[in-house]
Amino acid sequence: MLILMFRGSFQASYSLLFPLLLLLLALLLATAAAEQQVPLVLWSSSRDLWVPLENAHEGHITTDGQLASYLDPVLEKGPRNVLLFLQEKLSIEDFTTYGGVFGSKQNSAFSNLENALELAPSSLILPSVDWYAASTLTSYLMEKLGLKLSDTLPALLLPSLPYTTSSGLMALKEVLTGNDEVIGQVMNTLRAEGVPYTAILTAVRPSRVIGDLSMVSGGLGRHLLGEHEDFKPEPPPSPPLPPVSYNDTEPRILFWAQNFTVAYNNELRDLTALTFGNPALNLSSSSWNSSFAQLAMTYENVFGPLLTIKLILNNRLYPVSARNWFTMDHLEIHVNNSVVVFNSSHITAPSIYSFHCEYVSTERSKNSLLVALPSSSAWHVTFQDFQIQAFNLSSGNFSYASDCASFFSPGIWMGLVSSLIMLFIFTYGLHMILHLKTMDRFDDHKGSTLSTQLMS
Repeated sequence: MLILMFRGSFQASYSLLFPLLLLLLALLLATAAAEQQVPLVLWSSSRDLWVPLENAHEGHITTDGQLASYLDPVLEKGPRNVLLFLQEKLSIEDFTTYGGVFGSKQNSAFSNLENALELAPSSLILPSVDWYAASTLTSYLMEKLGLKLSDTLPALLLPSLPYTTSSGLMALKEVLTGNDEVIGQVMNTLRAEGVPYTAILTAVRPSRVIGDLSMVSGGLGRHLLGEHEDFKPEPPPSPPLPPVSYNDTEPRILFWAQNFTVAYNNELRDLTALTFGNPALNLSSSSWNSSFAQLAMTYENVFGPLLTIKLILNNRLYPVSARNWFTMDHLEIHVNNSVVVFNSSHITAPSIYSFHCEYVSTERSKNSLLVALPSSSAWHVTFQDFQIQAFNLSSGNFSYASDCASFFSPGIWMGLVSSLIMLFIFTYGLHMILHLKTMDRFDDHKGSTLSTQLMS
């Protein structure tokens, strides 16, 4: 009877605990996904430019394809004057924290933006847009509008709005208010001149306002920890920067690394921030076709007036495997009218995959996948968490990664060799034991000894 009661109570507890665990897991996944999204606000002087997405549920994340479906009608039918207010960081929590409470615009940091949305004939607010889609918005608009940065009269205006992570709540609100004033001045000028427009406000990455609020002096985090004097809240980790994407009619080459450094003699330069997530990165010398790809990244005032790093890849059919493989044949450094070439033929993968490696470097301690030709060089290049794909891209995203790490690591080989040696010793010992021969004749104390009998 006691056992039945225990079983019943356990089943009742399990039936209550299991839904709670599922709910907690869903909340954790939703929180993790929300940290990778940015809001996007779109308004225009024209009417009926887009239709809201059907069956959009609460918490829906707008992908790059869905964002393109919103923007394509705007760029085809709407005004050709496009304003992209690109803020460094922005989250939906910025609007809920620093916006007007209960419709009070006096305390709102976005009064000009709210006024622009009210006066605009059509507007659209997307609370959660994939951060990668938002970060590539500049190149998308320039491609659709057929613009170049050197045009004297561009139809695309790119005001960059800063964002601060100051420890003061009012300092952050003042920055957002200043950004709002810039939006208000631009919109007032366009309305005064009667210029038709389409305006977009978004950000390169989320700001995570909740993490910033915990750092306010005497804030909630310190209060919950009992006013502990030695408590120092850790800053939230920033999301990874978007990859470099070379596009012609569609994305052709994707390249990403967690860290990218170039060294010449004793001078080391970190090019990570200048390469990834930088819409101004010069890729004009890049090219692509179905069998050859060249990603050329040009930097100003790095080891000279211009520094160009080229990644040269080829796509070939290998009859032995009956499939196409791509190989990164060379990495070239062009600077001061000189060229340094590194062989990188070990960077290879099936053309339907991307290539990934923990380190791609000229350093011997990091496997030396880049080898200087024809001899040693004063230049050193290191990529950490390297990934590249130049063929068969799927909707602008990396395909399955073919990793450079071999299946049998040195530790696995040491374990296998040690096991084989121990197995050999065990087998040899067992063989010796099985072939032991016992004596079948013994001495008789009443007669002659065994040795005498053998001698006779």
